[in-house]
Amino acid sequence: MKKENTNTSTASSNTAYDPGSDYQLVWADEFDGSELDTANWNRQVEPAGRFNEEWQRYTDSPDNAYIEDNKLVIKATHESDKHGMNQYTSSRLNTAGKQSWQYGKIVTRMKLPHGAGMWPAFWMLGDNIDENGGDTPWPFCGEIDILELYGSKDDGVVEANIHYADTDGEHDMLDAIHYKLKEGRFADDYHIFELSWDEKQIKWLVDGEQFAAVDITTEELKEFHNKYFLLLNVAVGGTWAGRPDESTSFPQYMLVDWVRVYQKI
Repeated sequence: MKKENTNTSTASSNTAYDPGSDYQLVWADEFDGSELDTANWNRQVEPAGRFNEEWQRYTDSPDNAYIEDNKLVIKATHESDKHGMNQYTSSRLNTAGKQSWQYGKIVTRMKLPHGAGMWPAFWMLGDNIDENGGDTPWPFCGEIDILELYGSKDDGVVEANIHYADTDGEHDMLDAIHYKLKEGRFADDYHIFELSWDEKQIKWLVDGEQFAAVDITTEELKEFHNKYFLLLNVAVGGTWAGRPDESTSFPQYMLVDWVRVYQKI
């Protein structure tokens, strides 16, 4: 496999973010310490195949998630010359039991990995999910995907989505809405990804440009009026992501400059 070196440079035109005069900062992680802040983040440990038949295993190793140059680095590695289950490691971080919110603007500035089989995501789950000690199974807890990128599809496209239980108790979703860069890949530069969420709707923006919205005032979408926690992860392979191959460089990196949450004053 080809090898890549991480480059955490902040050089980019996409640096400024203004939430508006009617919002105030209520939480942030600027990743300016020497280690991941355990008051904010949990390192999930999960075997390969635990989610969506993904090929990586999620570890609690600082080799897979660490702070470098005031950035959070999530690193996906290939441990052998074989492609398949349990040949990769990565990290899945969440704020469950530590930080959660109902409504607000959830914003991050990051650079994404690329290539066949790569599946980075910044997303949210209902605080009551049984996976993290609650009493409500997925999808009844609700899921908000702020961004997902599927390297096997297009490294210049991110998707927005929600998942929930319909009136019959069956899984339903928004059916992913796409945002495509005018040129290049999301691995080429940092971009600002924003979720704007209130009592009436959820909106998605990239670098200040809105590309998706959904009305959440219906009874069917009542789970989107609860508290949610954050997740950051890089998956490899699996049901939805396609498969890495000899064209995929490793290690792959998600580089997170900051994550912030704003709420109305």
